[in-house]
Amino acid sequence: MNIFDRIKIESAPFRKKIALIDGDEAVTYEDLIDGALQVAISLSSAGVSRFHRIGVLCDDSIDYVTLTLAILSISAVVVPISPDLAKDEINQVIERIDLDFLISDSRISGFDGSNPLICEAFRQREFRLLQRASSPPDSQYFDLNPAFIRFSSGTTGVSKGVLLSHETIIDRTDAADKGLQITPDDTVLWVLSMSYHFVVTILLFLRRGATIVLCGNNLPNGLIDAVIRQNGTFIYASPFHYSLLAASDEVTPDSLKSVRMAISTAMKLPPQIAEAFSVKFGFELCEAYGIIEVGLPFIKPAGVCGKSGSVGRILPDYLIKLRDPDESGIGEILIRGKGTLNAYYSPWKPKELIFEDGWFNTGDLGRVDEDGYLFILGRKKDVINFVGMKIFATEVEAVINSFPGVVESLVYAQPHDRYGELPIAKIVLDESMQSDSLLRELKRFCYSKLTSYKVPKDFEIVQSMQRTASGKLKR
Repeated sequence: MNIFDRIKIESAPFRKKIALIDGDEAVTYEDLIDGALQVAISLSSAGVSRFHRIGVLCDDSIDYVTLTLAILSISAVVVPISPDLAKDEINQVIERIDLDFLISDSRISGFDGSNPLICEAFRQREFRLLQRASSPPDSQYFDLNPAFIRFSSGTTGVSKGVLLSHETIIDRTDAADKGLQITPDDTVLWVLSMSYHFVVTILLFLRRGATIVLCGNNLPNGLIDAVIRQNGTFIYASPFHYSLLAASDEVTPDSLKSVRMAISTAMKLPPQIAEAFSVKFGFELCEAYGIIEVGLPFIKPAGVCGKSGSVGRILPDYLIKLRDPDESGIGEILIRGKGTLNAYYSPWKPKELIFEDGWFNTGDLGRVDEDGYLFILGRKKDVINFVGMKIFATEVEAVINSFPGVVESLVYAQPHDRYGELPIAKIVLDESMQSDSLLRELKRFCYSKLTSYKVPKDFEIVQSMQRTASGKLKR
C-alpha cells in the first residue's frame, strides 16, 4: 500500500482541475502527479530507493509538494525539516534520524558535498542532493512500510521522531475527513508550515481533489491577498492567523462569505480572538485538537452553544478515556483509534511499548462534560502544585491574555520551600502601554477573574517569548 498511489487513483477524475496555487503559479492534478513521477525518476537515478530516509529542507511551495509526493511514490521515507530551524537544530534532526539523503533548497547553504538535483518538473526552486553515510535502522523498521518520520514540536522535552506508515496515513486521513468532509468543490486557504502540518491535511486535500492555495510564506500580505482574490471555502490555520484577519482593514466582513468551515488548530483558541473573528465575519471558528502521534481526533463544529473552550466531541474512529480523574472530573487524556503512530524512531520504541493496552497517553489533562465535549486544561507537565492545589497554566494565561495591552503570556512554576510551587507569569505588552500602571491593574483584574491562589505571584515583562519551530510557546 502506498499513499501516493492512493492519491493518484482518487484524484484521477480531477486531473484537469487546479491542485495547487502559489501566487501567480498554478498546477493541475495531472501536472502534479506527472511532475512527481518525473522527480521520482531523478531520485532513483541518484540512488534513492525504498526505506531510505530523505530529509526535505524547503519552505512551502508547489515544488515542496511535488518533491514529497515523489519520495513517497518510490516508498522512500520523508523527514520534513523546517527551514525556520536554527542551523544546530537542523543538524540535530539530520544526526538523530541519521538521514540517508538530504534534499535542500539551493538557497540554503552549509551542506558541503551536495550535488544539483536536476528535473524539469521543478517550477519554483532549485534543489541540491546530499548523500550521507548512515547506519542501518532497527530491524523492525523494515516491517512497517514507513512513509514519514516527523519530530514532534518539542514544547516540553526532546522530540522523538514519530514514524508513520503508508497504511497509518490512509487511516488517519480517512478518520479526519469524517469531521472535515473535504470535497472537490473545496478551495483551501493554507497558511501553516508543511514541515509540521502535512499528513492529515495536505494529503487529505489531495485525496479528495480539492484546490490548495498556498498563502503562508508572506504574512500577512499573502493571506490577505488570497482571501481577497480566491473564493476560499475552507481555512486550516492557527489563532494567530485568524487574529490577523479580524484586525485587517483590507479584509472586509463579507470577504469570507464563501467559507464553509474555518478550523483553528496548533494551539488553544483564545476567547478574545474567537469573539473578534465571529463579530467581524458573522460565523464561528471550529476548534480542532490534533496530536502528531494520533492524528485529528477532535473537531468542534461551529454554532455549538454553551461549549466555549471545548475542542468538541471525539470523531467516530476514536475512543477517549480519562485516567485517574479528580473530584472535578479532570484526568489524563488517553486516546485509541485509527491512524496512530507506528513507532518512535530515535531512540527506537515500537508501538507496543508506547501504548498502554492500546491507549495512547497524550500527556494532556482534561475533562469531558455530560454531552461528550472535551475541555483541555493543559499539559500534565504544566500543572503548578501550590500547597497541594492544582493551577493550570493555560487557564491563567487565558485570563491574562484577555486584559487590554497584553500581547501574550506564559505562566510557569517556580519551586518554593514552603508552598511547593509558585505561579509566575512572563508577559509581552503592547508597546504603547505604560508597564508600571498596567501591572497593578492587571493584578487586580486577575484577582477579579481567578481564585486568589491561581493569581501569579510575580509578573515579568519580556520583549518576546521563546517558541518552537512550529510556533508554540516553549515551556
